[in-house]
Amino acid sequence: MKEKSVVLLSGGVDSSTTLAIAKAEGFELNALSFDYGQRHAIELEAAGKVASHVGVKEHLVIKADLRAIGGSALTAETEVPKGSITGEKIPATYVPARNTIMLSFALGWAEVLKAPHIFIGANVVDYSGYPDCRPEYLKAFEEMANLATKVSVEGEIRFQIHAPLLEMTKAEIIKKGIDLGLDYSLTWSCYDPTPGGRPCGGCDSCLIRAKGFKEAGVKDPLG
Repeated sequence: MKEKSVVLLSGGVDSSTTLAIAKAEGFELNALSFDYGQRHAIELEAAGKVASHVGVKEHLVIKADLRAIGGSALTAETEVPKGSITGEKIPATYVPARNTIMLSFALGWAEVLKAPHIFIGANVVDYSGYPDCRPEYLKAFEEMANLATKVSVEGEIRFQIHAPLLEMTKAEIIKKGIDLGLDYSLTWSCYDPTPGGRPCGGCDSCLIRAKGFKEAGVKDPLG
């Protein structure tokens, strides 16, 4: 019997590749996406397509209105920065506590499913500088998960947070996904799509994606 997993799936390159890796490693896949009040629904549509393409047992979409909290260019009427890949400063596209919120939902579902494995596409190489993608954060969340759940306290399950992309470049991630048969035309990265539903080409996420495909020597199917 396959070990159960919950995989956070936004529909982007990283989370989609993480889903493909979890499948290749033989886990039962339960994908979790969020309608959190982000600027557009295209990434949720992408998540659904990727989930179907990879083949998951269940794809759950949670509605959690982070727009009511605000504090991010992705959940407020703040302009999305354009033109350069983020440096040392945490960018305006950081959503307050997003990974903590999403991992908490994933943990709750994993406890109900009795799924010891939670996958997240966090990355510390080609990423936007978000503090909730760091390995020390993920380790701390894993420790908390095993202190805060009935199934763990009673010794039934020990939760593991898997971040298989953590030390990979975007180019390495893309090559890995291609090796696993992932169709990147189904994915979506842009924070601020055009009125016609095309990638803007100038936001942080678009630039990181373009750099990854270029360095991988592969044409971006959305390019």
